[in-house]
Amino acid sequence: MSYKTDIEIAREANKKPIQEIGAKLGIPTDDLLPFGHDKAKVSAEFIKAQAGKEDGKLILVTAINPTPAGEGKTTTTVGLGDGLNRIGKNAAICIREASLGPCFGMKGGAAGGGYAQVVPMEDMNLHFTGDFHAITSAHNLLSAMIDNHIYWGNALKIDQRRVVWRRVLDMNDRALRDVVTSLGGVSNGFPRQAGFDITVASEVMAILCLSNDLDDLKKRLGDIIVAYTRDREPIYCRDIKADGAMTVLLQQAMQPNLVQTLENNPAFVHGGPFANIAHGCNSVVATKTALKLADYVVTEAGFGADLGAEKFMNIKCRKAGIAPSVVVCVATVRAMKMNGGVAKADLGPENVAAVESGCANLGRHIENLKGFGVPVVVAINHFVTDTDAEIQAVKDYVETQGSEAILSQHWEFGSKGSEDLAKRVAEIADADIASFAPIYPDDMPLFEKIETIAKRIYRADEVLADKKIRDQLKQWEEQGYGNLPVCMAKTQYSFSTDPNLRGAPTGHSLPVREVRLSAGAGFIVAICGEIMTMPGLPRVPSAEAIMLNDDGQIEGLF
Repeated sequence: MSYKTDIEIAREANKKPIQEIGAKLGIPTDDLLPFGHDKAKVSAEFIKAQAGKEDGKLILVTAINPTPAGEGKTTTTVGLGDGLNRIGKNAAICIREASLGPCFGMKGGAAGGGYAQVVPMEDMNLHFTGDFHAITSAHNLLSAMIDNHIYWGNALKIDQRRVVWRRVLDMNDRALRDVVTSLGGVSNGFPRQAGFDITVASEVMAILCLSNDLDDLKKRLGDIIVAYTRDREPIYCRDIKADGAMTVLLQQAMQPNLVQTLENNPAFVHGGPFANIAHGCNSVVATKTALKLADYVVTEAGFGADLGAEKFMNIKCRKAGIAPSVVVCVATVRAMKMNGGVAKADLGPENVAAVESGCANLGRHIENLKGFGVPVVVAINHFVTDTDAEIQAVKDYVETQGSEAILSQHWEFGSKGSEDLAKRVAEIADADIASFAPIYPDDMPLFEKIETIAKRIYRADEVLADKKIRDQLKQWEEQGYGNLPVCMAKTQYSFSTDPNLRGAPTGHSLPVREVRLSAGAGFIVAICGEIMTMPGLPRVPSAEAIMLNDDGQIEGLF
């Protein structure tokens, strides 16, 4: 049996005018800034007016460590949101925007798949409403103003060797990781070593996603540390006087984007930090707005629960004052087989033993998530090649972990296939049995926070960090930053820093290569192992297959 591609399904969507989608949540037409007929931004004035309303239930969707077999976390998020609406609940979805890096690289888009998608799929995976362009421009304006300040006399006495603000670009481009700027003579400034990160790793992205409003945004932008003097005194964005202009560039980008699922249910798509190199959650303003307007809000956190969910709990929930009522951990039979040692080419035939062997990765995530005091449900994202025996093996294993697994066929059937999952998730959320708490307190020393995540979440035996890194953490504590949470930059493919180490490894070490202070965003970044904050394109990038067909339609996006 042949199935339609995601983009073919998306093109056949019976989309409603975005004003009708807004009306489902009680958003007046005048409070929507339309971008065409099928997407709009929600006004800051409307959002502010919702402040006194009671919050709905927050449902977090996370997953096992990603494998080439596929897990479908966004697909499940969309399918669950549609399923909740199908059983009569007032539900909204909150997901992140897509970066051009993975769209043209190897991971693909971020709009779901099959009959559990958010549309317009092409727009979402490309320029959308321009938020990433605004973030890139605001970030690089600050870079330009730093170099300009140094060129025109350097009144702040910036040590050019200690400029810590790198430029960004929303593209995978390894050639820009380390560069030298201002070559070519006196008129071009003072040469110095610099580099680029991908836009989703920008502190400006994190700030936009963690800010409550424009005033909060401006203050956080001003708090960015961009450089140090020779005496190691910090130089802030506000010292460069860039925070006002950056806020202007980001004014519209701060407004959440409203779109719809294939079944015409509301979806907020806003912000897009990666979870392997950033905090991996959609914006606080979108989530909080959805919680005021819907009874149930389904959101996701990037990559596996060891990255996205950990940061959702320890960073986003801590900063925003929100808490999930239930967590849905997505797994697939195919991924269990891969974790059990089966090669991707051999995933077709039934192999119950491999499924059982690979379930250790899922069990580790369930245990970790329960450690935050939140009930966990496993969603088995169904693939048509799954056998009854393999599905039952996952269900049986999850039961031994004190949780339950529910088969969901949203990819193939939309909300009709996710009804069972939606009913159970709503029951648990309504039971109010969660007792959420982060896994470390604010006042724990920074290195101990890194150790806590490494040992409790990754099951590492030790954290390896040289004296320079430990001294830097102590210095930040002395400067008043010791109460910040930690954002771990680590491979998404394993609990360890070795991407090839699948399953639930123990006995490994966590090497911390570098630490960065994101004073405006409000966290410390610990860069572990070989992870790069500017990815490279694969040998055969997806961009090679993306084109316009004879009808002017986009082909190759997925």
